[in-house]
Amino acid sequence: MALKSFKPTTKSRRFMVLSAFDELTKKKQPERSLLVALKKAGGRNNMGRITVRHQGGGHKRLYRLIDFKRDKHGIPARVAAVEYDPNRSARLALLVYADGEKRYILCPAGLTVGTTVVSGPDAEPTLGNCLPIAKIPLGLPMHNLELRPGKGGQIVRSAGGVAQVMSKEAQYAVVQMPSGEVRKIKLTCMATIGQVGNVDHENIKSGKAGRKRWLGIRPTVRGVAMNPVDHPMGGGEGRTSGGGHPVTPWGQLTKGKKTRQKRKTSGKFIISRRKK
Repeated sequence: MALKSFKPTTKSRRFMVLSAFDELTKKKQPERSLLVALKKAGGRNNMGRITVRHQGGGHKRLYRLIDFKRDKHGIPARVAAVEYDPNRSARLALLVYADGEKRYILCPAGLTVGTTVVSGPDAEPTLGNCLPIAKIPLGLPMHNLELRPGKGGQIVRSAGGVAQVMSKEAQYAVVQMPSGEVRKIKLTCMATIGQVGNVDHENIKSGKAGRKRWLGIRPTVRGVAMNPVDHPMGGGEGRTSGGGHPVTPWGQLTKGKKTRQKRKTSGKFIISRRKK
């Protein structure tokens, strides 16, 4: 994947860095049989109240049905196209199986059109293949990991994400996550070989506020810039931070407050935390 910059014809163009989209297949429309409607909520619940702030607007999208389970075992599939997905940072690869069925998967870095991939316990640990973690060699990059056998990939799915098997013990594998966290995952869980594509996504710079609005992200206003009726940190003569600890609009402490449940059941599988 390559990035492109622009001549500073305007202030927003000066620092704008966007994807060149050169890895995408030149085709007009995505696969119609794998598209479904995607309704926007604008951050509001079923009562119309805003429960998630800073959401709303944005370009209209259609959702692509993605095969996170890779449960079509033993049947080879050919990569027919590499496509853009407006709903995630990763690219999609359109697979056409030997029996004619079409499915989308997350496109690993380096996967090209015409490559043949397969899934299942007997698959080779090569790029794009999906197999149990028990069959994946130590240190080999992988993504789209399951946390429960048969549930489908839940973690390591964003652009550039990669995990590695550090060791295998009894029924579990010790896996290092992209965040640096080290945790146990059952050996029977499936994973896809390779790093998630679109690796340079982290280097993209929007350059202007309008691009965020196209993505459905509304502006964020600082609490100290509000009135006392709108935020606990608002008000005051001149510029002031209020003198107290930083809090949310509802008075909850922020900036360092731990939000993870103390008795979360999955905590017993975490060997080393992301934050030491």
